[in-house]
Amino acid sequence: MISGLVGAEFRRLEECEYDGQPARAVIAERTYPTDPDDLWDALTTADRIARWFAPVTGDLRLGGRYQIKGNASGTITRCDPPQELDLTWEFGGGTSWVMVRLAARGSGTHLTLEHVAPIGIMEEHWETYGPSAVGTGWDLSLAGLGIHIGTGASIDHDEFEKWSTSDEGKIFVRQSTSAWAQAHRAAGGAPETADAMAERTAKFYTGAS
Repeated sequence: MISGLVGAEFRRLEECEYDGQPARAVIAERTYPTDPDDLWDALTTADRIARWFAPVTGDLRLGGRYQIKGNASGTITRCDPPQELDLTWEFGGGTSWVMVRLAARGSGTHLTLEHVAPIGIMEEHWETYGPSAVGTGWDLSLAGLGIHIGTGASIDHDEFEKWSTSDEGKIFVRQSTSAWAQAHRAAGGAPETADAMAERTAKFYTGAS
């Protein structure tokens, strides 16, 4: 079931301004073979989120607070079904923002996920890992969502974690980090810097020394 996973289909890195602050946006896009209502339900219903991402608790509506088990918490700041979802992403003492947009495309639904972080917050982390740290994490999540949408199956999180350090999982991670390095270079990053950041991210995700 895990063989042949696909994360994002398109990746971009942009410098922008958010809430009056200079920021960087890591952007991932993918089209799923389902309608907007179904994809929206998979993204916003606690039972379904747990089936492809992680258990989540809280008040999953506009203005409500959420908590992802072992991960971020935050506030839902926009909720316009089945097209627009915005939330704060509070993790590791910093706050960033996640914006999801859905649009019907042919017989499927195109998802655009934008994760925006203010420049200067956790800058040491950025200088070490660059966009692939966040981007590869979302690639893995979008891959899990693809399994759920395509088969209706629930992800076995223990199995998925073991897979991520298997030979096949390591190939996925290296393909993801390489693709994010390419997006980094396309945004003007120095090739040697982008590649070094991606290599450090790959080692982090795969447990390599």
